[in-house]
Amino acid sequence: MARPSGEELQRLLKLRKELKSKKPEFLRTLWWKFPKFKNDPKWRKPKGIDNKMRLRLKGYPPIVEVGYRGPAAVRGLHPSGLEPVLVHNEKELEGLDPSKHIVIIASTVGLKKRLKILEKARQLGLRVANE
Repeated sequence: MARPSGEELQRLLKLRKELKSKKPEFLRTLWWKFPKFKNDPKWRKPKGIDNKMRLRLKGYPPIVEVGYRGPAAVRGLHPSGLEPVLVHNEKELEGLDPSKHIVIIASTVGLKKRLKILEKARQLGLRVANE
C-alpha cells in the first residue's frame, strides 16, 4: 500500500493513537483465577467447547479480533510517522533516508559502538529513537 503524505499521514497517526487508547488489554482465559497465569498472563486463544470467553458471554473479557487493528497505511510506523530501522553497526546507516527512516539501535550493541553509531547518524541527519 502506498504511504500517505502530509495531512493524511498525521490524521491516520492520530486515529491510530485514539484507537490504541480504547483497545482493551488482551489476556488469556481465567488469568485472574490461577496463580500460574497471573505471573505470565499473555494472550492465548480460547478453544474449549464451553469456553465462556470464546462464546463472547457478557461479563467475560473481549477476545482478539481484526476490528482492533489500526489503519493499514500507518501500521508498523513510529509515532513520528517514520519507518523504524533496527541498526547493529555503522554500515547499516548507509542508504537510509532522513525523511523516511528513524533509527533504533539494537539492545545488544555496546557503549563504544553505540556512540559511533550516534555520531554517524548525526552526520547523516538521521533521528535516533533510543539515544
